[in-house]
Amino acid sequence: MDFGDKHIIHMDQDAFFVSVEIKKNSKLAGLPVIIGGTSDRGVVASCSYEARKFGIHSAMPSRMAKQLCPHAIFVKGSMDEYSYYSHQITELLHEKVPLLEKASIDEHYIDMTGMDKFFGCMKFAHELRHSVMDQIGLPISFGLSINKTVSKMATNECKPDGELQIQKLEVQTFLNPLSIKKIPGLGDATFLKLSEMGVRKIHTLTQIPQELMFKILGQNGLSLWQKANGIDNSPVVPYREQKSIGKQTTFESDSMDIAGIKIILTDMITNLAFELRQKQKLTACITVTIRYANFETVTQQAKIPYTSLDSTLIAKAKDLFDKVYSKRMLLRLVGVKLSHLVSGSEQIDLYGPSEKIYNLYQSMDKMRSRYGIDAVKLATVLPNKGDTKSKKASFMNKNS
Repeated sequence: MDFGDKHIIHMDQDAFFVSVEIKKNSKLAGLPVIIGGTSDRGVVASCSYEARKFGIHSAMPSRMAKQLCPHAIFVKGSMDEYSYYSHQITELLHEKVPLLEKASIDEHYIDMTGMDKFFGCMKFAHELRHSVMDQIGLPISFGLSINKTVSKMATNECKPDGELQIQKLEVQTFLNPLSIKKIPGLGDATFLKLSEMGVRKIHTLTQIPQELMFKILGQNGLSLWQKANGIDNSPVVPYREQKSIGKQTTFESDSMDIAGIKIILTDMITNLAFELRQKQKLTACITVTIRYANFETVTQQAKIPYTSLDSTLIAKAKDLFDKVYSKRMLLRLVGVKLSHLVSGSEQIDLYGPSEKIYNLYQSMDKMRSRYGIDAVKLATVLPNKGDTKSKKASFMNKNS
């Protein structure tokens, strides 16, 4: 199929975290609201459009945000509530569309290709947008075009509270006058390098030969050139609620060494959390499984705020283990699964972990990436595991 014949919708919540806070407290509407830590080491996780007028943006130090807008209202935020509304929106969309991809906590791609024969895609997207606003009570915008890149850029241009369709023949006319910073995936370093070459508008970028872009920026240069020319063949990846990663360990001999079992559980979660961060994923659900010596298998599951941090996951896993281990019997297996995965990174200093702690995780991850996953271990997993030595550890990547 000609990719120019595709119909891709990109739906994005308008200042999602702030919108949830306004839903809770309508007095915040129209005010410069900042979600994030208020300490000197805090950072801005999100902010209202009124706050953005002062130059405030996500990942900015809170201290700088206060200087730019002294009368801004800081709200610590609740990831539990943001996760809840994210799930609600995803479920609503999933029920109504043929092919849905959850790109992050607050944005989705929808492939309507072929459905235009039955009803207009723009009309459908308009009605879908209003379904979210009416049923969930949160603002949302969308872009509709021939691929994911152009649709996302269309959304960004019509936000907040907007909808925009870019037809196939309008793509280049739409893209050309935009700043190259509008291209998804173009970072600050690349922007600076291209700006020094005099390339600041997408139209200028389209005039550079592909060979030169490859020479300057390698494969990333070719990708940027394609996006500047409205080319993006990446598919909408079907959303599956149960997509997960997990790990389980069967003991050499059946055990009631609860302390030792929790050490193994901690070690498994540490490895899984590292994998999440490497893949830039967050989890919103954790499941702990145990198997008794008589082969009875029991699981306990809990939805959690989106996270990829060891400490959060370890605490919840231990809590679930205490709940699921209800019989004083020997165990032969313990396992843990992280599911409801979405793309994204942890928000620093918003829901508990400080910047110092998060920097520690990043340093540990760098060492693991360079020297192997066992290069850094928590002190709690180093002692002898006694009679709970494992004979088999199986790693599961599930898409069911």
